[in-house]
Amino acid sequence: MPTLGYLGFGVSDLAAWEGFATGVLGLSRARTLPDGGFSLRMDGHAERFHIVPGGDDLVHMGWDCGNAAGLSAVVDRLTAAGITVTEDAALAKARRVTRLLRCTDPDGVPTELFFGPTLSEEAFTSPVVPSGFVADALGLGHIVLSSTDRDASWRFYVELLGFRLSDHIVCEFYGHPVNLSFFHAPSDGSAPSRHHTLAFGGPQRKRLHHFMMEVGELEDVGKAYDRAIQARVPIMQTLGRHPNDRMLSFYALTPSQFQFEFGWGGRLIDGTDWSTTTYDRISDWGHHPPAVVAPRRKK
Repeated sequence: MPTLGYLGFGVSDLAAWEGFATGVLGLSRARTLPDGGFSLRMDGHAERFHIVPGGDDLVHMGWDCGNAAGLSAVVDRLTAAGITVTEDAALAKARRVTRLLRCTDPDGVPTELFFGPTLSEEAFTSPVVPSGFVADALGLGHIVLSSTDRDASWRFYVELLGFRLSDHIVCEFYGHPVNLSFFHAPSDGSAPSRHHTLAFGGPQRKRLHHFMMEVGELEDVGKAYDRAIQARVPIMQTLGRHPNDRMLSFYALTPSQFQFEFGWGGRLIDGTDWSTTTYDRISDWGHHPPAVVAPRRKK
């Protein structure tokens, strides 16, 4: 089943990102990359994030297809649909995976399909996230992508990559129309998958709206919220809980001006009997944007 293996961000301020990733998020630096960037760890994998010089946006995403057969099945569907897929042994070595093929999604995001990630010989520990991150077999977390053509995105991610619909959220959020679709990796019942590994709605300013990381204990969400405030990281949505994946989380800005979600308690989907639904709200409670509900006073 495809899980979110890794993400690559092109950033304009490497030093700011390193301080933010380690001090606020609780990740650890893994190694220096050839282009002067660096990679980050969050679990048993040797690396989960690639932070490279660039224009403050998503520059690649890696989908772990599990094994050789899983990778071949996805690639066969892509090529049958007329999508160019290229094997790249050099990139596989650079990403520290066994085999890698690349293509682009309908919005032009470099998409890497692989299996066999390198695992670290050292256990991951974070000095600021004692409970650790809920990742490993479930994947890095989830990502919410910009989509300029929902039908094309649906065909690519559902019909070709193999994701399955979890549910929709259709509502208005502080004057903004919301129409989001959420997707999970298929499960045969032997192992659960996240409620959603992927979501998309309409077009965004950047290639992604946010990426999500989940921690093992609720208290670590509160402490991360405090760290973000103390580091003057702009909070975009206060603590709250979603109705669909049940995640208790907050949202804030990265140094690259796209968002991250930091949460706990995400719902898992186990088996093939999932029923989809449409929710009429973003959250059961919370997730208010401070800039709207508590704007700063003018001096």
